Amino acid sequence: MEIDHPVNWEYTIRQEGMMNMINMLKNWHNSTIGERAVKALRQHGFEALYCETCQEAVDYILQQIPEGARIGVGGSSTLREIGLIDLLYQKGFTLYDHGQPGLSAEEIKECRYKQLNSDVFLTSSNAITLKGELVNRDGAGNRVASMIFGPQKTIVVAGINKVVKDLEEAEQRIRNIAAPLNNKRLERPNPCVKTGQCADCQLPTRICNVTTIIHRCPSLSKIHVVIIGENHGF
Repeated sequence: MEIDHPVNWEYTIRQEGMMNMINMLKNWHNSTIGERAVKALRQHGFEALYCETCQEAVDYILQQIPEGARIGVGGSSTLREIGLIDLLYQKGFTLYDHGQPGLSAEEIKECRYKQLNSDVFLTSSNAITLKGELVNRDGAGNRVASMIFGPQKTIVVAGINKVVKDLEEAEQRIRNIAAPLNNKRLERPNPCVKTGQCADCQLPTRICNVTTIIHRCPSLSKIHVVIIGENHGF
């Protein structure tokens, strides 16, 4: 025989109220940090926007992509996590996406070259400082090359988890978070996959070969930076 236990509504309401308060405080902190980064980025010549949710960010990004645009896709878990890449495929855009399955090594290489001449290049950033700098580390360098010069427009999408105080914190974030997780994602047999931290390995499978700091928006490039008030990507 089942016994119905009475619901303690007073306790439930208190708990729900506490959770609402916690979420409100988290949203406040995210927006405060995000807006500070946006202000600094704008002062450095970037177009920048803070979006509270990934849906808000996706809606904005779609508005920035002209009909018929050829879209380059830099290696980014963030773009796939927020559903943007799948949505662009569904809408019939031409994507230069070297991360799609089934491509040969030669096709991947060709795709990376095409990204340099795309109408819109989509990517993320390993770190964004509160001083308005984009900090990235690459294996082949195709992602950072397309961020700096080539495409008609570059859109950088990053979760609030990628916003850091300064270049020192950016370096620590890349070494201890971005690099190990991306090595694991790419199934590279590098030491950080075992330790969870960068070991500055000297292996041919190393993916940390090129470091770039975009202090200000390059003079011949148009870079939009979209910061989302949620954790996304590595």
